[in-house]
Amino acid sequence: MTPELTALTLAALLQAVQFILFAIPANLELTPTYTTSPRDLPPSRPFTKTTARLQRALNNHFESLILFTIAVLVVTLGNQSTATTQTAAYTYLAARLAYLPAYAFGWAPWRSAIWAIGFFATLTLLVAALL
Repeated sequence: MTPELTALTLAALLQAVQFILFAIPANLELTPTYTTSPRDLPPSRPFTKTTARLQRALNNHFESLILFTIAVLVVTLGNQSTATTQTAAYTYLAARLAYLPAYAFGWAPWRSAIWAIGFFATLTLLVAALL
């Protein structure tokens, strides 16, 4: 497996961890009666600030992972793996690891800066694949 695919696999596992970190407090706050229902009605109360942030961080990771997956596949299938693409892949992963606590704890403006690092690492993969 290429280093980029390893980083992608770890990023997918991070997404699973983020889901668990969100799901536990969400179930505690909304109760399993609601969370196991068809949810035809909105919840009777909003999430706490931290749980809402964990949900937004999870959603952001879903969005980010789509572009990163494309970038890794292009690099891998194009046989374009280099030290640059490998570094970019692990930079993305490190940024996503840092993004979760940055979002959960409200680290402004660092959350946005960390997000940008991951985004530009993904762009680096895409551009490197074309060169």
